[in-house]
Amino acid sequence: MAFSRLKTGTALALAVTTTLGLAACSDPGASAAPAPSSASAGKTFNLAPEQNRFPVQVSPEAAALVPESVKADGKLTVAVSPFAAPLAVYATDNKTPVGNEVDIAVALAESLGLKADVVPTAWADWPLGVESGKYEAVISNVTVTEERKTKFDFASYREDKLGFYAKSDSPITKVDSAPDVAGKRIIVGSGTNQEAILLRWDAENKKNGLKPVEFQYYDDDSASTLALQSGRADLTFGPNATASYKSQTDGKTKNVGLVDGGWPLKASIAVTTKKGNGFAAAAQAGLNALIKDGTYGKILDRWGLTAEGIQKSELNPPGLPKS
Repeated sequence: MAFSRLKTGTALALAVTTTLGLAACSDPGASAAPAPSSASAGKTFNLAPEQNRFPVQVSPEAAALVPESVKADGKLTVAVSPFAAPLAVYATDNKTPVGNEVDIAVALAESLGLKADVVPTAWADWPLGVESGKYEAVISNVTVTEERKTKFDFASYREDKLGFYAKSDSPITKVDSAPDVAGKRIIVGSGTNQEAILLRWDAENKKNGLKPVEFQYYDDDSASTLALQSGRADLTFGPNATASYKSQTDGKTKNVGLVDGGWPLKASIAVTTKKGNGFAAAAQAGLNALIKDGTYGKILDRWGLTAEGIQKSELNPPGLPKS
């Protein structure tokens, strides 16, 4: 296997991706590119403070499941990490969180007869915030793991997907299994689960006599983008949500394959709540009401995340195994 460690900036990006470990790619800001400017040539997303969100009807069945401790003040306090479009990012006023996770939070609260109190939170701070009761829910790209299930309850709302992206005019059209990456030059984050998947695919290919992958590592998104656009790399492999957003806004890349975040296992992104307080069941019911009436699908489509949609929210779905 050929390794090419390409240093072009500080080691910040490498440090944060390493903190993710191999179990779950969850921190929405760890490997995300900055939101493209409004001058981009592709699709335009509304990043203004005024969001004109879809109207939501209260689900009596879901609202009846909300614990008294949560409904007492009429608010649902939700932590989000506004550092990665299209999941959550600060609006053009630099203070209002907007994005898919924020829309899900607002819609879920309204389906339960509550008003969302969205609290910008550093991703590393949500576990203590939930355990202490500071936050009643976290909607921040949290992947369900068996280890996390010992401390938290979950209601799934999105699939955890990784994406292969190529230059828009690349002859590469499909990457969905190990043989498809043989001999390719692929940009991937060090210490991430996507790197672990790629390493396993590469080992399988070499065992079968196929060409090895050339792994490329960059310390910032600009250098990674330049490598792909200049032809020094064939593919990038990372969290699909942020890569899809970038692809749709600048039109310079295309998706050529999706892989489950826990490959070969499926991984779920979920509303995260304090274990045993009963709110996760209400969240599940509220999400299923939003799925049934179409609001959920509209939200994902609005932020270009239809490929990560689910048919039904699950309560404490199978999580990625403990490492």
